[in-house]
Amino acid sequence: MLCLSSASPTDSKLEGKTPSLGTKLRRWCRSRRCQLWRLLLLPFIPILALIVQTTLSLKNSLTNGREVADVSRATELGKLVTRLQQERSEVAFFIFTNGSTLRSNLTQRFAATDIAVQQMGALPPLVFKNRSKPVDGSFFLAELADLRANINPGTSMTEAVEWYTNANAALLNHLTKEIKDTDSSTIWRYLVGFKNLLRSIECKGIGSVLGINYFARGYLQPRSHERYISHMVLGRDLLDNTLNLVPSLIPLHKDIKEDSPEYQVLEKKNQQIVDNKYQEGSVSDAIEYFDQTATLLDKLRAVQKQLRQYIREGVNESLTEARRSEAVCAGILVLVCVVSPIIIALVRNAVNTIQVYARNLSEKARELEYEKELSDSLLYQMLPPSVAKQLKQTQQVPAEFFASVTVYFSDIVGFTAIAAVSTPYQVISFLNSVYKLFDERIECYDVYKIETIGDSYMVASGLPVRNGNKHATEIASMALELLEATSTCRLPHRPDQTLCMRSGIHTGPCVAGIVGTMKIQISEDVKRALDKSGKFITAPRGLVDVKGKGEMMTYWLEGRTDPSPVRPTTSSLDCTPSFLARIHSKGRASPRYQPDSKREQH
Repeated sequence: MLCLSSASPTDSKLEGKTPSLGTKLRRWCRSRRCQLWRLLLLPFIPILALIVQTTLSLKNSLTNGREVADVSRATELGKLVTRLQQERSEVAFFIFTNGSTLRSNLTQRFAATDIAVQQMGALPPLVFKNRSKPVDGSFFLAELADLRANINPGTSMTEAVEWYTNANAALLNHLTKEIKDTDSSTIWRYLVGFKNLLRSIECKGIGSVLGINYFARGYLQPRSHERYISHMVLGRDLLDNTLNLVPSLIPLHKDIKEDSPEYQVLEKKNQQIVDNKYQEGSVSDAIEYFDQTATLLDKLRAVQKQLRQYIREGVNESLTEARRSEAVCAGILVLVCVVSPIIIALVRNAVNTIQVYARNLSEKARELEYEKELSDSLLYQMLPPSVAKQLKQTQQVPAEFFASVTVYFSDIVGFTAIAAVSTPYQVISFLNSVYKLFDERIECYDVYKIETIGDSYMVASGLPVRNGNKHATEIASMALELLEATSTCRLPHRPDQTLCMRSGIHTGPCVAGIVGTMKIQISEDVKRALDKSGKFITAPRGLVDVKGKGEMMTYWLEGRTDPSPVRPTTSSLDCTPSFLARIHSKGRASPRYQPDSKREQH
């Protein structure tokens, strides 16, 4: 019979360990926020790195596109230098020939230069030689207009040529600065070659003006002779450098040397100027030299035009590549910006799902732990703690011999008569109150309650923990206190009847262990029947005193020699006996079987 008792101390201990709902909620919220931010930042870091990298690539592409676009401005600047070189040659020829217009019309030459200026747009500030401040575009154009207005046969050729030379030097210096600032490796060689070719033509043009003076006067002053040599040597070096940077121009230059008859003649005349031997001045020789030099420079400008075409093609290719790179970078950036919120939202949803699952799992774990402690508490009430722990660890609990223990037995006098005149609820309530009182009193002694069956109460001392010779005195003291406690007990439903207990104590050796090994015992007749089938394994147990039979030879049924038959598994719980199923099926098959309503209701 199961006796109910009040809540154990373990319950209050568990309740004291459980934190409040508000505390758990705050802890969970803080943990959830930390986990959420941590998991959101992890995928956002590579996304942010991709955004930064794509932004930098887009910025580089835009910068490269602007630099490549500036190359066109550099070529336009070179075209302006060419026009000024040609204008300088025509002005020098006009002044030297006292206003001759046999070669060209200065008005047309001026117009060509103006067109180049217009194509340039706004002129950059130019740094002229022997000037402290840069000259802006408007001031430069004003000086050029004044120079043109004052050109006549009596104008000093040296001053006019010097102004054009200084203007070209300023423009070439600015062109050099723009080329240095350009970071386009694909066309950088073309730009440097273009600049060097311009300087080479400039040097040869200055040298041609000095050569005109030599043939016109028959001799050059030492300073002029030195300038001629330096410009011609520098012009040749710059031309060679251009050919080294742009090898594709070498065939064009080779054609100039081989297909131009005046080239060899001009080389001989240049050698005469280098030697600077005195001869009679001849205006016709000077004009012839000028014409030959101008023709050669025009052919070099044709090479320069081809180089400008290379630059234009390189610029277009670079611009196309830059635009393509810009489009790809912009597309990636837009895609990342569009996909990033989706990824973050998905990660957030996943994090929320994981956190909800983790929270539910944590709650289930806490509930499981709570139930485990409750089950352990109940188990410790049923078994000694040491035995219960060994059983929980799936260990065997061997039987143990105790040399001396004291056992206490008690029952209620006249319990059968009391139960006969009481209801089951009254009996349960009565036994529960009595054993609750007993359980409270035995807590003060070194004893262990073995069991309560009906009105029987069994307590032992000296096991499962040995206490020397104290077991007898502990049991005796406990028995006296229980006897004293029962003298004041009254039956709730029979208050005039006093409770009487019958007790007994015995001291002696005993063996304690867990009884739980399951065996199947069979008689000798069963063994013989099973041996005939040959499908079962048995082992002799020995003579056993069987109630009502006396001593009999018995055996253990240990197993089968063949595998057990496989039974089909079913989830149905229909346990209708087979004979009822047959009757039911026959009743349905008979057409005359018509159950009446009363039977169906019954």
